[in-house]
Amino acid sequence: MKLVLGIDPGTAVTGYGVVSLEGRSTALVECGVIRTNARDPLPQRLHEVHEGVRELIARHRPDTLAIEDVFYARNVRTTVVLGHARGVILLAAQQAALTIHEYPPAAIKKAVTGRGSASKEQVQFMVGRLLRLKQPPQPADAADGVAAALCACLSVTLPSMPPLNLPSLASVREAARSHITRRPSESRS
Repeated sequence: MKLVLGIDPGTAVTGYGVVSLEGRSTALVECGVIRTNARDPLPQRLHEVHEGVRELIARHRPDTLAIEDVFYARNVRTTVVLGHARGVILLAAQQAALTIHEYPPAAIKKAVTGRGSASKEQVQFMVGRLLRLKQPPQPADAADGVAAALCACLSVTLPSMPPLNLPSLASVREAARSHITRRPSESRS
């Protein structure tokens, strides 16, 4: 069995989900959010996020961390602050020697809903369906953390194709030329 900790980073609300993967079967272990006080200084909030993620790692001992990659918000400050939150989360994962997978938000949405532009409600609904839950995870940030974990699980369980050993374009052209220029009497030997 493999455990994946999925994280939807934020400084006010960081969503998380722990999903177990056994073969092709997934199950929700825990999900929720780490909340910080918006009035607290940023360094304190980052410390709380870091400690919250460390506690999750200590409690569940996951093999993998799946985290939503940076998206570029209209507000540059929002993007920078989100980068800080991702940094302390990645630090906690690296300190615990976890395998780390980073996914763009659209890739996570596409993995669980089939559409990279899905709404938060669609993600919540599909997370609930994929994990056969009675109710979708609440709040939406927790569902996004679970979706990140599912994205990692789904990418692990997909069969990989062996590499194709295709002939080079030059050899294909040469073979075509030699076939066309042969005379009927030459090809019978």
